[in-house]
Order: sequence, then structure tokens, then C-alpha cells
Amino acid sequence: MRRADPVEISAVDLSAIENRLLAMPPVAALALRMAGFDGERLTLDAPLDANANDRGCAFGGSLASLMTLAGWALVNAHLDMARVRAHVYVADSEIAYRTPLYADLRASAWLAEQAALESFFESLRRHGRGQLHVCSAIASPDGSNAAESRSRFVAIQQNESRADGVPATAC
Repeated sequence: MRRADPVEISAVDLSAIENRLLAMPPVAALALRMAGFDGERLTLDAPLDANANDRGCAFGGSLASLMTLAGWALVNAHLDMARVRAHVYVADSEIAYRTPLYADLRASAWLAEQAALESFFESLRRHGRGQLHVCSAIASPDGSNAAESRSRFVAIQQNESRADGVPATAC
């Protein structure tokens, strides 16, 4: 799929995605906010003071959560650009913690393979579900990565016949 143009990107309501994230109490505790989306890379910010461990650096669970949430928001943004309604779930992740972070958290997420969007949407159209591999990282002030992850997200097209909007395959 080609890179989204500004008209498509403007169709993404980042505040709506942020509000969906913040409606979950554990996510609200992270005090995250949407920092931006350029059509390829989505960025979330969170303050260190809401995510610090007993040593005063970023808590590993917060790093993992913020990278996962950035990936989730990225998949939802691509769905919004395509005007496709689907429920997004993280299926699995691999995380590497590189160095302690003593600064505010900034997580960025991007598709592992940009070309995968075409097969993702084709699978959603044909089978009602698709998957995307997403890379994410949390930057350190020195420009290196404090943490990195690679996750697989699954999207299940919404079944309009269910009143609650939950797909029949959800647990």
C-alpha cells in the first residue's frame, strides 16, 4: 500500500484513539498522550514521574505497555485511514530492554514491513481478520533506544450484527 497522503492522515482522529486508550484505567495511570502520526510512524509520550520504579528510572512494565499501546494505536490509525472498523488485539511481543531511562518516555511505532498493509487489508476483506507486525522503540535522550519491541497485532473485523460490537471469537 502506498504511503498515506495528508488527506488520508487528516481523516485519522488521533484524539479519539487517545480517548479510547485513556478509557482503560491501567492506561490512564500511565498518563500518556498522543504525540503525533505522520502516516507511517505513531508516537506516544508519557511522563517519567507517573512511570518511575524504585530506582527513579522508567519502570519496565511502563516501557512495555507504552510500546504495545503505540503499536495498537498505529494499527487503529491505519484502519481509520482505510475507513475499516475492526477490533485490534496484541497477539505476541518480543521486548529488549537496552538501558535504564531517567527521562520522560517517548514511544514510536511503525510497521515492520510497509508492504504488509496490502495483504492485511486483503485478509480482512476476505477472512474478516488480518495481522500486522509492528516495531516500536522508546528513545533515550542520547538518541539510542532504551527499549525496543516487535509485536504481532491481529485485527478482527467488527460484526455489525452483534449489539455489543464484540466479535464472536473474542474471549
